[in-house]
Amino acid sequence: MQKDYSLVLNRPRITEKAGIKAESQNVYTFEINKEVTKTDVAKAVKEYYKFTPIKVNITNLPSKAIMSRGKSGMKSGVKKAVVYLKKGDKIEFI
Repeated sequence: MQKDYSLVLNRPRITEKAGIKAESQNVYTFEINKEVTKTDVAKAVKEYYKFTPIKVNITNLPSKAIMSRGKSGMKSGVKKAVVYLKKGDKIEFI
């Protein structure tokens, strides 16, 4: 059965820390779906960006309670994948 890899990577996670790692170490961060595995992420990166990752790490970021303008709320949690590429490979997020 062929898996649809268009549903694996939601969006790149663009933060200050992710930008520094992308420039200096060829490490890219993506927000992914909750039921995705490391091999799914590696295959999706290979399919979309034509680069084979060296390593993939996955982390669950939990939801957090926040206060905004005196009202309490919840910040949604997300699952993120950290993709390591070899030197010379570069992904452009424009």
